[in-house]
Amino acid sequence: MLRLWSLHPSFLDRKGILGVWREGLLAQKVLLGKTKGYINHPQLARFRNTEDPVLYIGTYLYFIYIEGANRGYSFDIKKIIKYDTNLRIELTIGQLYFEYKHLLKKLEKRDPQKFNEDIKRKPEPHTLFKLVEGGIEPWEKSAD
Repeated sequence: MLRLWSLHPSFLDRKGILGVWREGLLAQKVLLGKTKGYINHPQLARFRNTEDPVLYIGTYLYFIYIEGANRGYSFDIKKIIKYDTNLRIELTIGQLYFEYKHLLKKLEKRDPQKFNEDIKRKPEPHTLFKLVEGGIEPWEKSAD
């Protein structure tokens, strides 16, 4: 299941950062109209609701690339079509906390050390997002 985390990528474990890079590239492909899969995926709504969805998903990917580089991963920046580090999308506080709890459940099972680090931290948004008041986003599938 595609998950484009709203959390800052520093919260993600190895599996999470590798997965979000791969899934972000897939999302970019979907938004470019180059694949038939995932075209109606609800998490793409926030990118589709921008004036340039490919630019916004590229910016999302750019910050994943930076986190990966900081960890020594060799993500290929040339795979990002375009990006602008000044862009921001609104993210509700409710969505941020929903994803934080969701990630902690995953980490508790697959990476207890990362879980113990992250549970002590206040959730922070991915750099693309700016926090606004509100609950869980309408596109969220809580069964994810």
